Amino acid sequence: MQRQRVTSEAPWEPQIGYCRAVRVGSRVFVSGTVSVDREGRIVGQGDPYQQAKHILEIIRTALEELGGALSDVVRTRIYLATFNDLEEVARAHREAFAACPPANTIHEVPRLIDPAMRVEIEADAYIA
Repeated sequence: MQRQRVTSEAPWEPQIGYCRAVRVGSRVFVSGTVSVDREGRIVGQGDPYQQAKHILEIIRTALEELGGALSDVVRTRIYLATFNDLEEVARAHREAFAACPPANTIHEVPRLIDPAMRVEIEADAYIA
């Protein structure tokens, strides 16, 4: 089966050996995504809501490059550096998926790749 790949040019993609998203048939898998720009600078430093909004924009862009949309997302996983940020991250998630809420799991993790990062989100989508 053919695979389509999208990169976001995040600095870790070539270092670790992954891409932002992969489409296989109707399924799309979006890698764990953090709030950075193409130079690896944190967007929304200190603000979990802005970080989550930026992450969801990166995910939306990757899905669109593969022929999909946020409305095609069927599952998200949210990784928080602290549950204290849950309400702000949840607000951004609710706004992004207001018309089409996906299944979701939220985890608190000891640390993300950079201590200034507050949230990481991954997504799975099904494009009919």
